[in-house]
Amino acid sequence: MAEETHNSVSGQADLVVQAGRIGELHQHIHTTAAAEHPVPYQLPPELAHFENRHAEQECIRCAVDERPGRAGPLTVVLTGIAGIGKTALGFHVARGLADRYSDGVLSLDLDDLRRDGAVDVADAVGGLLTGLHVRPEWLERSLAGRTRQLWTRTRDKRLIVVIDNARFGSEVLPLLPASPHSLVIVTSQGPLYDLDGTAAVEIAVPPLAADDAVRMLAAIVDDPRLTAEPDAAAALVQGCGGLPAALTVAGQWVRKYRRKSLSRLVVELTGELHRKGIPMVEAVWDASYAGLGPEAARLYRLLPLYPAPLVEPEPVAALLGLDLDGALDALAELESAGLLEGRDEGFRMHDLVRGHAERRARQDTDATDATSAPGAVGATRDPLAARTALVRWFRRQAARADLLAAGPRMTLAAPPAPAGPLDGPDVDFAGKAAALRWLDDHRAALYGCVRLAFASGLDEDAWALCEPLWTHFLDHPHYADVIDAFRTGVAAADRSEHLGARIRMRCQLARPLWEQGRYAEADEQVRRAVAASEHLGTDAGDRRLRASALEFGGLLAAEAGDWPGAVAGFEASRAIHAAIGNAYGVLLQTYLLGKAALGSGDAEAAVRLLSEAHEAAREQHRERLSARAGFELGRALRLAGRTEEAEPLMTAALAAARRRGSGTDEKRILDELSALMKDLGRMREAGEYGAAARNLAEQAGALPADGGT
Repeated sequence: MAEETHNSVSGQADLVVQAGRIGELHQHIHTTAAAEHPVPYQLPPELAHFENRHAEQECIRCAVDERPGRAGPLTVVLTGIAGIGKTALGFHVARGLADRYSDGVLSLDLDDLRRDGAVDVADAVGGLLTGLHVRPEWLERSLAGRTRQLWTRTRDKRLIVVIDNARFGSEVLPLLPASPHSLVIVTSQGPLYDLDGTAAVEIAVPPLAADDAVRMLAAIVDDPRLTAEPDAAAALVQGCGGLPAALTVAGQWVRKYRRKSLSRLVVELTGELHRKGIPMVEAVWDASYAGLGPEAARLYRLLPLYPAPLVEPEPVAALLGLDLDGALDALAELESAGLLEGRDEGFRMHDLVRGHAERRARQDTDATDATSAPGAVGATRDPLAARTALVRWFRRQAARADLLAAGPRMTLAAPPAPAGPLDGPDVDFAGKAAALRWLDDHRAALYGCVRLAFASGLDEDAWALCEPLWTHFLDHPHYADVIDAFRTGVAAADRSEHLGARIRMRCQLARPLWEQGRYAEADEQVRRAVAASEHLGTDAGDRRLRASALEFGGLLAAEAGDWPGAVAGFEASRAIHAAIGNAYGVLLQTYLLGKAALGSGDAEAAVRLLSEAHEAAREQHRERLSARAGFELGRALRLAGRTEEAEPLMTAALAAARRRGSGTDEKRILDELSALMKDLGRMREAGEYGAAARNLAEQAGALPADGGT
């Protein structure tokens, strides 16, 4: 059922209204907001090896110091080829200037949000708003709405925003803060010609000069051969093209072969250049790869299919078919070789290195198993088996997190089997909050696994992954990602000819479509789901699934303002739930029918239906639905002129919303209480409730009342 699960992660409001009897209303303004909302600082730790680019840094500082008169923020665009060190330079400058920007530093990698070459800019704006402490439930649905939220939230702020891997100015423009006191640092491989109407300064980042590159290499290896054999050192850095990403790998490679002269190592690389006609930088990566042990080499070839930027040991264990220690050893070996960058939260592979790993995987397909040590536990796992194991590790964790976060609910995929010794260790979830946090932290990997599963012919895994993603979507509406994932789930269900999944996936896809105003597309999905549900069997599970499809039809109709259509869907769904003895289903549909009556202006019918739902929710100990039904019943009573009866229901709903920590519910109830107080002639209290609602929304980052979409 569409509303059977929803999670709230809102925190404490900065303004709270407490009411004993409404005649005495007190506002308490909390002074702990600064402690609860620390100044954002979204920069990774300083690189161990960074060769200062003094000229480029000086250009940026001059642009900041001159501060010509302008309406918007200063935008600095760092351009240069991949691997040249643009990101490291941008982060380094941001760290150095952070003290001058008192409202914090935000950063965003657009490649993390890029799908098929395009970025979901609304999701990118949402990421910045989250960094500014706007909780997901307060985010506007549309790009235009979120952009206005960003302007409101950043007005007069002194912020640094680092935007990495931009390809077009149109990706950057909606991400610019409103304040002229802010600095935006953008990295891009080429000029952003369509960055119109901004005070932009473009700085080309060239390859490191020979002397700077040698110094960086010396910082990486600290090897006397670099001084003793300066010509060989110069030839090596020249072969690396002044690319810090290549120098890192070369430095680790030189470190590994300490007994060979540097000149001999360079001759070997040059020989590769002449024999194979490949650039020396490619030969550097080949040489580093050739020195890997069997499992590290196999992991290197497999990592390009890893579905997220951040690589973690537990899924790597599943990917390789090793225990956790074996996975950690392989990751550590890649890090020591300079082929992975180790971070506190996991490992990252540079895009240039990833490209080399993809080439090695294509070249060494036949050797994938042959390079494994004889008798190694992962030796027989071919690439498809590795992909399958990786997908199923993420599917198992997502299903476990979903069960903790949403509780038992209607799902169609079989529960995942317990992990075997070579399936990768399970995540230890401490509770519901930890499970929700894991789903959000790993959403890129989960969405990526849906695509990977479908591309690998793992249709059940593809649509099964969409079931826990539904729980995440309800509180984190990343629309482009979720529409892509659910559409893939539909295709996987169709290809596998699983009737139940075809119905469920179409219903799940419909909701983000209608929330984006794409009603015709949503209607097509719901109509096909309802039509397919006519072919279900007669057992309770099948009938419940049909009831769910009919409910989605009612929800779509209500969203579009088609109240007769909504009533038809909810009544048909309620009849099925009644027939199979599902009391909660009857309760939910009665509640939805009451809301539909309220929406159509039939206050008396709404009072009758919502009274029934409210009583049933209390009897079934459904605290959240009881509070919501009470709130809607209070609205219906007010519209029916029974204001005195509405007041206690509203105050009870307000208390329940605060216990749940649902800021959006609290704001909605405060607005309704303000209207109720006006009807009762208690104008002072009406004003106080209204002010409390506005204050709460402002603190949460919502648009002003006249700025909605």
